[in-house]
Amino acid sequence: MKPPCRLSASTPSGRHARVEERRSNLRFDKVFTVYLSTRDGMTRGIGRNISARGMFVETREPMPLGEKLKVTFAGEDGTEMTCLCEVRYQVALAYGRKDGREGNSRGVGLRVVAYETQDDAPLLLVDRERVMH
Repeated sequence: MKPPCRLSASTPSGRHARVEERRSNLRFDKVFTVYLSTRDGMTRGIGRNISARGMFVETREPMPLGEKLKVTFAGEDGTEMTCLCEVRYQVALAYGRKDGREGNSRGVGLRVVAYETQDDAPLLLVDRERVMH
């Protein structure tokens, strides 16, 4: 196992504080179009920062915390992979662009609960670890 990533951050007093990466799963740093199936229907999102246990998905609309949804990845060759996820957190970011206009981004942090292996097979459950926040 790789040692944790060590980062440095400035505190309000100007001193540097050490920040350690707590995530144990490898991250796949690629951008994917994903399809989100909720009880209200289907929408598209942009999957980022994907690991075996979770991912961040940019969305147009907020999603309720705790909501269960299916996330489907579609490969260029037509293959699909679907996982059952739970919304763990929401992000709404407003920022200024270099051209002076306002920009914004919205998304959700998802925890993978299970993977679909085949349409007619039961979901393959992910080993669940209790997380206390």
